Amino acid sequence: MIKKDTFDKEKFKKELESNVRMLFRRNLDEATTQQIYQAVAYSVKDDIIDNWIETHKAYEKQDKKMVYYMSMEFLMGRALGNNMINLLCYDEVRETLEELGLDMNLIEDQEPDAALGNGGLGRLAACFLDSLATLGYPAYGCGIRYRYGMFKQKIENGYQVEVPDNWLKYGNPFEIKRDEYAVEVKFGGYVDVEMHNGRQKFVQKGYQSVRAVPYDMPIVGYGNHIVNTLRIWDAEAINNFNLDSFDKGEYEKAVEQENLARTICEVLYPNDNHMAGKELRLKQQYFFISASVQRAVAKYKQTHDDIRKFHEKVTFQLNDTHPTVAVAELMRILVDEEGLEWDEAWEVTRKTCAYTNHTIMAEALEKWPIELFSRLLPRVYQIVEEINRRFVIEIQNKYPGDQEKIRKMAILYDGQVRMAHLAIAGSYSVNGVARLHTEILKKRELRDFYEMMPEKFNNKTNGITQRRFLLHGNPLLASWVTDKIGDDWITNLDHLKHLKVYVDDEKCQQEFMNIKYQNKVRLAKYIKEHNGIDVDPRSIFDCQVKRLHEYKRQLMNILHVMYLYNELKAHPDMDIVPRTFIFGAKAAAGYYTAKLTIKLINAVADKINNDPSINGKIKVVFIEDYRVSNAELIFAAADVSEQISTASKEASGTGNMKFMLNGALTLGTMDGANVEIVEEVGKDNAFIFGLSAEQVMEYEKNGNYNPRDVYNNNQDVRQVLTQLVNGFYSPENPELFRALYDALLEKDTYFTLLDFDSYKEAHNRIDAAYRDEQHWARTAMLQTASAGKFSSDRTIEEYAKEMWHLEKVTL
Repeated sequence: MIKKDTFDKEKFKKELESNVRMLFRRNLDEATTQQIYQAVAYSVKDDIIDNWIETHKAYEKQDKKMVYYMSMEFLMGRALGNNMINLLCYDEVRETLEELGLDMNLIEDQEPDAALGNGGLGRLAACFLDSLATLGYPAYGCGIRYRYGMFKQKIENGYQVEVPDNWLKYGNPFEIKRDEYAVEVKFGGYVDVEMHNGRQKFVQKGYQSVRAVPYDMPIVGYGNHIVNTLRIWDAEAINNFNLDSFDKGEYEKAVEQENLARTICEVLYPNDNHMAGKELRLKQQYFFISASVQRAVAKYKQTHDDIRKFHEKVTFQLNDTHPTVAVAELMRILVDEEGLEWDEAWEVTRKTCAYTNHTIMAEALEKWPIELFSRLLPRVYQIVEEINRRFVIEIQNKYPGDQEKIRKMAILYDGQVRMAHLAIAGSYSVNGVARLHTEILKKRELRDFYEMMPEKFNNKTNGITQRRFLLHGNPLLASWVTDKIGDDWITNLDHLKHLKVYVDDEKCQQEFMNIKYQNKVRLAKYIKEHNGIDVDPRSIFDCQVKRLHEYKRQLMNILHVMYLYNELKAHPDMDIVPRTFIFGAKAAAGYYTAKLTIKLINAVADKINNDPSINGKIKVVFIEDYRVSNAELIFAAADVSEQISTASKEASGTGNMKFMLNGALTLGTMDGANVEIVEEVGKDNAFIFGLSAEQVMEYEKNGNYNPRDVYNNNQDVRQVLTQLVNGFYSPENPELFRALYDALLEKDTYFTLLDFDSYKEAHNRIDAAYRDEQHWARTAMLQTASAGKFSSDRTIEEYAKEMWHLEKVTL
């Protein structure tokens, strides 16, 4: 591995020049910045390869247990900078490039964010892979090589417009195609029963199939020579052109297989508002799970004879409900292909699979129509039927005559396959991702399962990798931290607690806030370039960046901005600390309310940012195409972290941790991991508001909340809601925001109006607190100093020791 004391600048320069020549038939001085990025990436990859090979040799030689982390999403962010940091050569490469007259920042900006994920679920998976490699645990990430990801978000006339995110346009220099590990994945057809050696054998016939081809990406551990693998599967046609059909004039049939293969890996989360979208989504899930499970079994069998001991060397971690068909697919392979009896196969499966629940929202606990599931996956459906039949018997034995238990817990019920129930029945572990979330699962959402099998349930509070979100994302603060306490924090975030001795030191406070100011200047420059809006780095940067969903309450945030604007218009001399409200979010393509909320945010921004009468006291910015690379700029610059989900709805959140690590103060409800953040930093050092989880659940149970009561009794709420429908923000179409108005007044499902006054009051506390510069600096420093618990290294150690029982490998 390249180390600081062994880095050879001249050798690197020669490699760079050679790569430019070999890849692009150009000299370095003729190459475009994109070409130079590619050449630098190949030079860095060259250094990774030896470690990658040695890592996997060590895993095989030492015969260590391996975790396969199965996820529909891996929101990796850019790879080049992260890989160089973990190889300990970032500064040396930057200096070498500067000697050649090249700018590292411009080169890094040439790399597109890998379009393999969308929100927190995918970013968590990426953090976990980084931690697994850094801690030296054997692991594969398994997912799909989406060609266009979810979408690239454009904002046109204030509306979200989805355009393809062609991240592979110039290829991906870090990936390696592994054609030798390709497998076949089958869809549709029917199941025939044949007799083999006096035993029934189930054979799928009349099916369509695709060839799943893995592409491997290196996951580099920090400073330890370990390189794990993210294996993402692409789909190819098995016979991509049928000449016979073409000659008969059946042109569509001629390319049928090729089209099937292409659509599977085209986009992340296809719009499932229609049956074709649902079918494609189920195909995607089965595609990457079948390929991953087949490959894991084949790899095990290369060095082991007894498939009954598979679970001793392999564990499958199912990241949410998307990959839970793995339970049935592993059963299919063990029974149909390996010849195990049902009970033997079930014992192996139950000891291999573990399930992470990421949601309390009922609609996110996936259910598939039996008609679709059985048609698309006929043999897998038969296996699910048998798992369900036996599981229902277990329930009946435990609760004789209790039909209600069967209704609540059966895997197949009411014409649906309930995937979370399959995961719980077929796993040895079920975990939530924050303490509050796990308690709600046990007491409410999955209570019946918890009562029947309490030993399976546990909590693993999420975490983030400090190497991405401090070392890479905020180099100024990272250097300051290292200067104060040394660099042990890079691999042991607990060391941040040693910063606490500096929080009352005025000089340190000034240094800390100066770094924050420089990061705000950096973000202001980005906003000017991308949005054309001038924002004041001396204003409070109040940030809410995350997936757009009603329960995350971006709507409450913008309603409050509208209220503030009304106050400023009514009282032009009002004394408030200038505030810049920064939003970033993608809404799912078929999610009408979320997309309308984006339009509202932009309509409000348009009006406020162009009103000279308020003297720039508030500005509103919507960051287009929110992703990991611009998230790093936002986290580093934020003063206030908006974590305002309806209490009891957010499983954990990880944005809250990234903001905290970078010295932003939390404005939030007692929801998800906010609860644990407040415990670490102290309630006096956060701005907590709103209903508690218990109060929300009580309202939901009793149904005794009427949002019109708030509307009738609260003049501020009434004014902002009226502005939704009187053309104030949409003079060309006064009815544009009617749907938001109606939803709030008729249901207010997420208690936006009920929490509004409390939220408003929390903002007043922020305004007062920010005026005391010394106190604010102390509180901001405490956020960073108290963030040690929220490293994904800690989370992964808990998984590895308490659930997976992995052993570390050192090279």
